[in-house]
Amino acid sequence: MKIYTKTGDKGTTGLLYGGRVPKNSPQVELNGAVDEAQAHLGLVRAHATGELASICRDLELDLWILMAEVATQASKRDHLKPGTTLVTREMVAHLEGLIDEISLRFQAPKEFVVPGEGVTAAFLDVARTVVRRAERHSVAFVEEAPDSLVQMYLNRLSDLVWTLARWSEGVSLTARGAQNA
Repeated sequence: MKIYTKTGDKGTTGLLYGGRVPKNSPQVELNGAVDEAQAHLGLVRAHATGELASICRDLELDLWILMAEVATQASKRDHLKPGTTLVTREMVAHLEGLIDEISLRFQAPKEFVVPGEGVTAAFLDVARTVVRRAERHSVAFVEEAPDSLVQMYLNRLSDLVWTLARWSEGVSLTARGAQNA
């Protein structure tokens, strides 16, 4: 089997349960940003160990579910399976639980943070900005699929990645602290 199919040579891409859309469609833009976020989480996982690496792996797997949902035409949403190709409330609640649990492990800064206090935290901050971009792209998707939890999941994911970055660095450099240095 060859890796190239040539089916996208005219600027369209195939969707999960059939159909094609332009490669610059809102769905594809959203999935491109999610794909990028997933790759950044993989970069974090490659540099992390233990619990953080495990959390990142689980998030990467969740993002496959999210991307499957996004890659489905609104008319074919009935094909989606909760937790396999459809984001669920349980997935969102899991992120909230992780945020709550990890937030207890460090003192959260009360000001804006200057990224870069450690390699892992810096990678997490890049991942967070990409997740935020995906969240912005998700607005158009959710307008077409108002029952979708994609936007909610991405919002919680960016909060979790911020939390993981702050936990990873231990003590954050705040904007005020940087100005006083």
